[in-house]
Amino acid sequence: MKKVGGKLLIGLLIIVVVLAVYTYWDNNRITIARQEITIDDLPEQFEGFEILQITDLHEKVFGKNQKSLIDAINSINYDAIVFTGDMLDGVESTNYKYFYTLIDGINNKEHAWYVPGNADPESYQVNQTVEKSEFIQGMEKRGVTFLENFDTISVDGKSLRFVNFELSIGNVGIPNGIPKPSYAANRQYLSYQKELMQELKNIEEADTLIALNHYPVVDPRIDHILDSPNLEMPDYDLLMAGHYHGGQIRLPLIGALFVPEAWYDNGGFFPPQDRVKGLWEYKVLKQYVSTGLGSSDAISFLKFRLFNPPQINVLSLKRGN
Repeated sequence: MKKVGGKLLIGLLIIVVVLAVYTYWDNNRITIARQEITIDDLPEQFEGFEILQITDLHEKVFGKNQKSLIDAINSINYDAIVFTGDMLDGVESTNYKYFYTLIDGINNKEHAWYVPGNADPESYQVNQTVEKSEFIQGMEKRGVTFLENFDTISVDGKSLRFVNFELSIGNVGIPNGIPKPSYAANRQYLSYQKELMQELKNIEEADTLIALNHYPVVDPRIDHILDSPNLEMPDYDLLMAGHYHGGQIRLPLIGALFVPEAWYDNGGFFPPQDRVKGLWEYKVLKQYVSTGLGSSDAISFLKFRLFNPPQINVLSLKRGN
């Protein structure tokens, strides 16, 4: 019996070591996921328009000076690049260098936008005036624009517009799920937000409308927005989000065990697997959710991804009927 027990222990140790080595390798490689997005009435000028999505870096490093990640990004021929939040690993972090080094190495930043996540520093500093924070200013100096309300690409009289989802639905002040900023109740900040929202309301409709958000917008929240007299749901062609990390810990044949989603009654445990990553559609909203690159430390000893490699995403727009 002792020999059998010893063999089982050795076998278990071998499995643990192999799994640990595999997980380390898997957490440090970069996969490229491609998805074709069909949009009804997409102008022919934007047929094949490609959007590269980077999300949930969480200060993760891929090679010296982010070389592996930079090389992967620069190998892709895209038309726009979007960063959908959680580039840093905590609201108090000043460890900007991993994100800034990444931006510095990216060649194509002609159309580049960022929306904040729940692990990013505050976006503003509010004293006598409302100004962008040090983190945002450093990012914009390097060629990535903070998407406060909207930005538009025009080609031969046709337009494709990117909008900040939370502001575009009329959610002024504190975006859904983002930690309450120090200036949340400041009158100047709220007035500034209302001005941004009014600018968004006063512009002409775009031929194609794409919203950016850190958080996916799950079915219960879509119902809430549609039923709320104080919110509105513009006619988006697509929403792009991150945050879930694809579940971060995934098991073969089962999928994600948990996603951080307050709109689910069970707090995000055992989520619907078709709402964890990739493309889905509910009522008026079609959205694509990236699994992202890094991992969070909500549970400190689980700060890794399991059977869930880091991912960047290329969305290619295609004309529908």
